[in-house]
Amino acid sequence: MKNTFGQSIAVTLFGESHGPAVGVVIDGLAPGIPVDINVIEQNLLRRRPSSVIDTPRREKDDFKILSGVFNGFTTGTPICITIPNENTKSSDYHYGVARPSHADYSAFCKYHGYEDYRGGGHFSGRITAGLVAAGGILIPALEKIGVTIGTHILKCGIAEGRAFNNVEEDIAFLKKNEFPILDNSDFAKKVISQINTAREQNDSIGGITQTAVCGLAPGLGEPWFDSMESMISHAVFSLGGVKGIEFGLGFSFAASKGSECNDPFRVIDGKVVCETNNNGGINGGITNGMPILFQCAIKPTPSISQEQKSVNFCTSENVDISISGRHDPAIIRRICPVIDSVTAIVICDMLAQRYGTDVMLKGVLPCNMD
Repeated sequence: MKNTFGQSIAVTLFGESHGPAVGVVIDGLAPGIPVDINVIEQNLLRRRPSSVIDTPRREKDDFKILSGVFNGFTTGTPICITIPNENTKSSDYHYGVARPSHADYSAFCKYHGYEDYRGGGHFSGRITAGLVAAGGILIPALEKIGVTIGTHILKCGIAEGRAFNNVEEDIAFLKKNEFPILDNSDFAKKVISQINTAREQNDSIGGITQTAVCGLAPGLGEPWFDSMESMISHAVFSLGGVKGIEFGLGFSFAASKGSECNDPFRVIDGKVVCETNNNGGINGGITNGMPILFQCAIKPTPSISQEQKSVNFCTSENVDISISGRHDPAIIRRICPVIDSVTAIVICDMLAQRYGTDVMLKGVLPCNMD
């Protein structure tokens, strides 16, 4: 099993949903990067269940930093963060019957019955708490060099909000807004209504998120296998709920003409910019200086209490299953800070590969230096 992502700056995840703890190791960060405990707590709070539209499982996420931070700054050695699991209910889980659209059967095939099946084990969304804790360090570090990241709910069921417009202002708004939407309209009420309806029907619902990255200089990424799209997709698809990703116009390009969707270049105030951003800030796998924009399709949570067809893979019998336990009727809200965090991991790693790990200390990207 490979649980590490990144080259110059890497993160390793560990733990299981019902084990003693989950956590993350961050390796490769330069010494001297500020670490604010309150920011990590706030990032975890954005992911934490908080209402009837979330799972009833409530964890306090009382994390501990075991290494790599001293007197409020990174030391340059591996940072290890543990987050205890204190509210588990393992009796809800029984081995052998595959929950539809879960990893139970595929995990059995790979790990031959030795996997921890409680709460989904290492496949659980609980593991993303480690990613969000890492984001609590990496996102502020990026902000200090002028790079900001934001993710919002674009669609949930039939409820649809607006896309990014003035990206920098929208990201700033998201940082202040408890619910990850771009305005104070009734869209949040519509999203909550869609989720509550699914919950009342013992069902679940999916949606679409949109993410923006502002402040990246042009020239970041590689033209082929380590393109910016490739690396972001690699990290984002590590999240079990993500089943699709598109950059800029994405699949809408298929019904467009080049004359309609090409991004014209202009020089404004001595800087090369694009009049439109249909390509989502990336050309040839490399940033062009415009905001990176991408959308993710989030599938409905597979744990529903309606009766479904399944199999018992231990006895090779067909069975019916009605899933009990504590589950989210939708993860569209809670996955937004997770996407922010994995995006930050990608950006930090690619910056470090191009400019060296000390780039996180300079306060300005090298491409913008006089």
